[in-house]
Amino acid sequence: NKSREMKKKLIEVALPLEAINKESAREKSIRHGHPSTLHLWWARRPLAACRAVLFASLVDDPSSLPEQFPTEADQDKERQRLFRLIEKLVLWENSNNRAVLDEAHAEILKSTGGNPPPIYDPFCGGGSIPLEAQRLGLEAHGSDLNPVAVLITKALIEIPPKFAGQPPVNPAEKRKMTGKGMWSGARGLADDVRYYGHWMRDRAFERIGHLYPRMKLPQEQGGGEATVIAWLWARTVACPNPACGGRMPLVRSYSLSTKPGKQAWVESIIDNVSKSVRFEVKTGDGKPQGGTVNRRGAKCILCESAVSFDHVRVEGQAGRMDAVMMAVVSEGQRGRVYVAPSAEQESIAGGASPINVPETYLPEKALSFRVQIYGMTRHRDLFTPRQLVALTTLSDLVVEARTQAIVDGASPEYASAIATYLAFSVDKCADFSSTLATWSAQPKNELVVSTFRRQALAMTWDFAEVNLFSGSGGNFVGSVEYVAEVIDTLGIGPCGTVCQLDATELSTAGRLISTDPP
Repeated sequence: NKSREMKKKLIEVALPLEAINKESAREKSIRHGHPSTLHLWWARRPLAACRAVLFASLVDDPSSLPEQFPTEADQDKERQRLFRLIEKLVLWENSNNRAVLDEAHAEILKSTGGNPPPIYDPFCGGGSIPLEAQRLGLEAHGSDLNPVAVLITKALIEIPPKFAGQPPVNPAEKRKMTGKGMWSGARGLADDVRYYGHWMRDRAFERIGHLYPRMKLPQEQGGGEATVIAWLWARTVACPNPACGGRMPLVRSYSLSTKPGKQAWVESIIDNVSKSVRFEVKTGDGKPQGGTVNRRGAKCILCESAVSFDHVRVEGQAGRMDAVMMAVVSEGQRGRVYVAPSAEQESIAGGASPINVPETYLPEKALSFRVQIYGMTRHRDLFTPRQLVALTTLSDLVVEARTQAIVDGASPEYASAIATYLAFSVDKCADFSSTLATWSAQPKNELVVSTFRRQALAMTWDFAEVNLFSGSGGNFVGSVEYVAEVIDTLGIGPCGTVCQLDATELSTAGRLISTDPP
């Protein structure tokens, strides 16, 4: 009715902004289980802010209820009570706290006559707003023009509630005969994603494990063999100097580790007769040489000639840009172990032969895409042959895992749900398994830095090729675990819906629109 429509909502009067901002900022440091780790999406809205905004958009401000709160003092006291609830509501620890969420839902029912409107986000993106509406017990809907955004949001609000409370179908859990009561929310689905993720890893290793050999360590570093974390490469082009013509490495930084007392770096050893470069790893006291590429251009380490980016681009566009292995990073008993590449490691990497690789093209022009001018015009150009073999193998295994889940007793719909999250895990690996991923030498972060560390495809000169079968960042099982930890927190609240839609075609009748427009 009209009097109800005219009531001011809490968001129109005041909010405990300090508490909301504090928790929104804190979320950036939370990784395990946070929905942002399900799949990469840009400009995600903080969950705490979405939850608070939705609550405050539905709950009446006390000034709209003079019969209950006749004086300003009464209104302020009631407002402070609602603030205390919001302060509890925005805590990450209370994201799935049933008592706090039920208390918030009860307040919403009081202000909406027991019939809150459906929540709709027409630009749902990473799904934060629909997800938080669902947590609050509201009917949640979303749409987006981008199909990736739609799939991410489906994986947050549509798929998990369908299978909430359902035990896993995998044989390992069936043998345990675990009670059905422990599978609250979507935990059963998460368990199946973990199981079939490990199943995929084992099948993949059987097929392509020979491409990921262990590294033989020199005696001064303990001898024996170690699991490789990453192979570090430098792109190369021919020097334009006619008197040289050698393959010049393009290196941003030779540093491997800047940890005090454990510095490590790559050193170039030049053979002036053959006009070639090999690499050694140095540790201890000392300082790495400067890189051969900066913002002004490149330098040939063989003859000291200055080389313009125009030459590098011409070489790339002609298909003459290559790469050379500089170092191998392995798992040691006391941290990272850096060693020079062996002939065996180089030979195995060069022997990878990808098949059935998509021949799709990058856009000719796109904001912050810089790689095309260096001859990297297709998606496949962003990966080494070994990376292409790994990603196509894992992609094929997603389909096989779905089939195996059906054999194990899953319905086709449930098996498709498992496959969706496994595909997300492969996507996460792709973010770390391209030639645009780099190595960080920072003391607390000696690791591979993902391709999309920012919203761009910027050219890299030296890059890191991660071992998907290691136990370090970017490995496949780790990616599966990140996805499963998110699913563990989902499946609470009524089932939501999301569709691909142009926002100009939407119908808003009877819905509360809550969105962060582009």
